[in-house]
Amino acid sequence: MFTHVMVGSNDLNASQIFYDALFAAIGGNPAMRDDRGRLIYVHGGAMFMVTRPIDGQPACPANGGTIGFAMASAEQAEAWHDAGVAAGGASCEDPPGIRNSPLGPLYLAYLRDPAGNKLCGVYRAG
Repeated sequence: MFTHVMVGSNDLNASQIFYDALFAAIGGNPAMRDDRGRLIYVHGGAMFMVTRPIDGQPACPANGGTIGFAMASAEQAEAWHDAGVAAGGASCEDPPGIRNSPLGPLYLAYLRDPAGNKLCGVYRAG
């Protein structure tokens, strides 16, 4: 359905430290940079990008927005979460763990990146 997801950042160096750690925790590679300096991650057939806003205004997180990353196991989600916190992110929502949902049990691990964007590592436990 999607070709890519892009989030804004006011500090691409801090974002690269954070996202390089997140992607390393799930077997991904460090960022590539394009001619505009945008960070580009390609993993599992998808692309995730980080950029300074093109309009020159400050980046800000989407209120109510969350970007979900598919995890292969609860342990991988936990490692992803821990890597994000160690690399300048902040844990948010409830601590990582199983949540019951209409889709069945999910292991969820929520983070905010250095720019405040909300991310979630999701493992379908059921």
